[in-house]
Amino acid sequence: MHKGFVAHSLEAVTLALDAAFAALGDPTRRAIISRLARGEATVGELAEPFDLTHQAVSRHVGILRRCGLIQQRVDGQRRPCRLDAERLRELAGWIGEQQREWESRLDSLEDHLAKVREP
Repeated sequence: MHKGFVAHSLEAVTLALDAAFAALGDPTRRAIISRLARGEATVGELAEPFDLTHQAVSRHVGILRRCGLIQQRVDGQRRPCRLDAERLRELAGWIGEQQREWESRLDSLEDHLAKVREP
């Protein structure tokens, strides 16, 4: 299990991962994440490149916020959004663990097949 999730139960970790990956399954939300990688933006600024209403983009932002991928803060009349870098690091760490596990398995399979093929 990824070290960022150690303090949490396996069920809580699974639910958090499921929510984050489900949120990232939508192309609009992935585009919002990509835009926020360049810096903070308000919902209005995030809505500019899309043919979506401000309300629709707000719903996408809400989903990303609830699963912990982005944060919003109050700045006077503005509510800029920003990425939650720690949550993204946790997701990247989990993906890295899966990659290492499967690379190890594939290396073992490759070694086994090489031995079987030897005369």
